[in-house]
Amino acid sequence: MIAITRYRVPSQEADGFAERMTAVLDALAASPGYRSGRLARTVDDPSLWALVTEWEGAGFYRRALGGYELRLQFIPLAAMAVDEPGAYEVVSSRCAGQRPGKNR
Repeated sequence: MIAITRYRVPSQEADGFAERMTAVLDALAASPGYRSGRLARTVDDPSLWALVTEWEGAGFYRRALGGYELRLQFIPLAAMAVDEPGAYEVVSSRCAGQRPGKNR
């Protein structure tokens, strides 16, 4: 499953946000069930950011977010989160160079 959380970040807070969210990403990366993650910012609207992580399942993601130390870092940033669903079940995927019809 993938988790996508979007954030509206005022330009004057962008540097601090990136640094703090990278620390959150590092903490998530140490959690069981974590596969990958990235912090991104849209090129069309620099105030819109996204934290995208991939997990072995929703339970791993939810348990990771429940950790006390992570919550201390993550909760203050949540005020900038866009209120929308963020957990997605992967239905189909392709890797670079993978031929259509060859799911792996």
